[in-house]
Amino acid sequence: MRLKDIREESELKQFTISKLLGVSRGTYSLWELEKDPIPIKRLNDFCNIFKCSIDYALGFTNIPNYKNSKENININLSSTRLKNIRKEHKHTQDYVAKKLSINRSLISKYESGHTIISTTFLIEYVKLYHISSDYLLGKIDEKITIEEPTILTYNY
Repeated sequence: MRLKDIREESELKQFTISKLLGVSRGTYSLWELEKDPIPIKRLNDFCNIFKCSIDYALGFTNIPNYKNSKENININLSSTRLKNIRKEHKHTQDYVAKKLSINRSLISKYESGHTIISTTFLIEYVKLYHISSDYLLGKIDEKITIEEPTILTYNY
């Protein structure tokens, strides 16, 4: 993840970013150190502040931003895309649950739009299906393939 690199490129302190995100410096520090997963809403806010893509912040691409990127996550579009991608691969919710070591009912909640996906789930889903997180979240309309997401590791 590139939170620290992005922040340092802008010569900002953790305290400043934490205030912009509405969290304590300690909480932000844990996200930056990858000790705790940053909530998807806060990750989106972070990316909007720095005008970068979620894919870039997560380290899935070296392209800092995408054309025509929207500021907000679209939970309805996201839920539809999660479901469609799974079905394109002819996978069941049970299959995805087993591959990602989560409860199938949680996948059902994500796919129905009842719950916004977690950052940890998003990262693992991108690794599984090689699809852009920005696309999955409805921030971009172009279906972008992430070439080698499995090389990345996260400490969560």
